[in-house]
This record gives sequence, structure tokens and C-alpha cells, in this order.
Amino acid sequence: MRVEFDFSAFAKTRWYEYAARFFFGGAITVVAGVLAKHYGPVFGGLFLAFPAIFPAAATLLDKHTRERRHRAGIPHTIRGRLAAALDARGAALGSIALAVFALFVWKFLPRWGGALSVLAALSLWLGLSVLIWLAYKLRRRMLAPLRQRHVAR
Repeated sequence: MRVEFDFSAFAKTRWYEYAARFFFGGAITVVAGVLAKHYGPVFGGLFLAFPAIFPAAATLLDKHTRERRHRAGIPHTIRGRLAAALDARGAALGSIALAVFALFVWKFLPRWGGALSVLAALSLWLGLSVLIWLAYKLRRRMLAPLRQRHVAR
């Protein structure tokens, strides 16, 4: 699978899909704010690390994939759920790098100040995200022969 940008998706997305993403993102932010007010900012801040638009994105990805398959004449497929599951896997792997970003900022913000610590953490996040993705791809390539042997039995 190649990673690529598809700017035509902006034209294909309907206004209510943007509204759903806005609603989910806002709702998660409000929940984090309420938790921060009740239990303190450290606890509430943990919930801000949740990918706020992920629930909407996963459901819309499932819906779009099912619609494409239906238009192609392929009814009753789980392809949409599989696409959403792959997206969730990517979000989980990205969350590892996001946690490292947060830890880095937490440790270095008092010493380095805001701009420098966030810039360094952003660089760390980007590099770690790419490394995690490459490690995941390498692992899948190494396990592919084992899966093929298992399926052949």
C-alpha cells in the first residue's frame, strides 16, 4: 500500500460529514474539559490525546467503502469494516508516537520553553511515526511467508 494524498476527497465529502466530525471532536473536547475541571488538568489532559475525530472518521470510512462496493454491484461486504479497522490500527500506532510527544513536552517544557520544546517534540513525533510505520511494514513482510505456509496447509 502506498501512502498518498487524494485532494479530490474534499469535493466528495458532504457537509453533514464535516458536521459529524466537528460534533465528535467537540464532544470529546468537552468531556476532557469536564474531566479536567472535576479531577484536575493532568487527568483531563490525558483525554485530549484521544484522536477527537477518529470515531466520525471510522464510521464515514466504513460508509464510503460500503457505498463504493454497492455501486460496483457487490452487496453485503465487510470491506468497509476492514478499512475502518486498518484506520484504527494506524491511529493506535500513531498514538504511541503521540504519547512520546506528550512525555517529551512534559519533561522539557520547564527547561526549554514553549516554542523549542514543542518544535523538538514535533520532530520527534514525526520521526518516530515514520519509524513505527516502517517497522510495521517490515514485520508484515517478514511474516508474509509464514502466513502463506499456514494457509497452504
